[in-house]
Amino acid sequence: MSLRKRLLKSSNHAEEEEEGQRDCTEESQETPSNGRVDLKQLISKKIQLTAEAEELKPFFMKEVGSHFDDFVTSLIEKSASLDNGGCALTSFSIFEGDNNHRAKDLRAPPEHGKIFVIRRSVLDELFEVDHIRTIYHMFIALLILFILSTLAVDYIDEGRLVLEFNLMSYAFGKLTVAVWTWLTMFMCTLTVPYFLFQRWARGYHRTAHPVVYSFIHCFLFVVFQTGVLGIGPLYVVLAYTLPPASRCIVILEQIRFIMKAHSFVRENVPRVLNSAKEKSGTVPVPTVNQYLYFLFAPTLIYRDNYPRTPTVRWGYVTMQFAQVFGCFFYVYYIFERLCTPLFRNIKQEPFSARVLILCIFNSILPGVLILFLIFFAFLHCWLNAFAEMLRFGDRMFYKDWWNSTSYSNYYRTWNVVVHDWLYYYAYKDFLWFFTKRFKTAAMLAVFAVSAVVHEYALAVCLSFFYPVLFVLFMFFGMAFNFIVNDSRKRPIWNVLMWTSLFAGNGVLLCFYSQEWYARQHCPLKNPTFLDYIRPRSWTCRYVF
Repeated sequence: MSLRKRLLKSSNHAEEEEEGQRDCTEESQETPSNGRVDLKQLISKKIQLTAEAEELKPFFMKEVGSHFDDFVTSLIEKSASLDNGGCALTSFSIFEGDNNHRAKDLRAPPEHGKIFVIRRSVLDELFEVDHIRTIYHMFIALLILFILSTLAVDYIDEGRLVLEFNLMSYAFGKLTVAVWTWLTMFMCTLTVPYFLFQRWARGYHRTAHPVVYSFIHCFLFVVFQTGVLGIGPLYVVLAYTLPPASRCIVILEQIRFIMKAHSFVRENVPRVLNSAKEKSGTVPVPTVNQYLYFLFAPTLIYRDNYPRTPTVRWGYVTMQFAQVFGCFFYVYYIFERLCTPLFRNIKQEPFSARVLILCIFNSILPGVLILFLIFFAFLHCWLNAFAEMLRFGDRMFYKDWWNSTSYSNYYRTWNVVVHDWLYYYAYKDFLWFFTKRFKTAAMLAVFAVSAVVHEYALAVCLSFFYPVLFVLFMFFGMAFNFIVNDSRKRPIWNVLMWTSLFAGNGVLLCFYSQEWYARQHCPLKNPTFLDYIRPRSWTCRYVF
């Protein structure tokens, strides 16, 4: 029976009960009673209504869970169509006509791409439910146990309470170099792309050779992206031999600034071209303040204006940053209690299938915990903290990826910020350039770009090339994306997705940790280029 029929039946039953209760009340007024029979009837009716409500509850929650997102999305699209005179063009609506050969001449304006609205993050809404917040409390309790375990082991081994964070101090070493590198990247990203775009936009309609003029500025922008933002930070990381965490800060910010600069140019160039085609007297160049706000805003899609919240809740900001630092210590204790003893105590035996299988299964628990902590620290706490400080209204940095029954849905909901950039500037632009017939090729291209960037970040941060993530992402991840697609809706597919996700994180943590310790304990005196890309863990015999 559908939810609507059940609700209709319940309402009719409630009306009958109300009429019956009214008749009973009239009878009780006419016929005196001792009150005992009326009390029993009232209790039985309450029990019956409560049972019916409990029966309807799961159907109602299932109906809401399956249709609420579709309803909100449809509502946003309808409102967008009303704002544009009932003609809501999407970026692909231009391909649906007969004039596909003219597709390259038409582009949907930026407001028809991603639509920003004021909305909260999913976890902020879920944490208002006591049942969900209890899971958060369980993770805090586990952190307390990790701390107590570390203190107890140190007290037994050392005879005193050792509160040293050697691993963390090593990982964040040379932090001042990383900070100065970040400041340099920020100032370059703030000035060079804006100056190049402003100069091109103001001179485009006056030049006699717009194609050559545009090509020169495009070439200078590509040189800036590859030379200044690409090679510059990489040289600093390698020349100063920064530790892993400091390298991670530089490399991730390098990637973020490259994506931000591309989005700024990509969203504003069509506006200038349309202005020149319409022979408008004003050149649509954003202000420096709008560009500066975008560089700090927790989004990779440029807009002149974003929906803003009325006030800043500084208590909320403090709480988010506190949780970020708490996650750092959480990861430290996971490595200290679960990872370091595992890899330091590997027996002196050659690389074999037995050692590998034991390592993978022992790495699943810490790998999954680190996955959760990275998601919570960055995608929830860090982005929400900056969004609150900037009064950035759209807090949908992720969706309910944990409910995914397919990998395609998981990729769309895990990191919405990066997915939006890949979708609008890689996938859709690929289809715009090669027409709509090459959807599979566009998807493969997006997978390749994402896999290469992920592997580049890991290779630079860990100081060695070991393409385990690339293989898992490019081959297994892409295969799962086509096999376990959106048509899979049964709960068993969610179980299979979680199983493969757990196993994949165990594989990553095992392989990269083995290679890290192998290169620490089996160094080469005069390493060649092949030694940097050849796995050391396959031949190294650990000596402690």
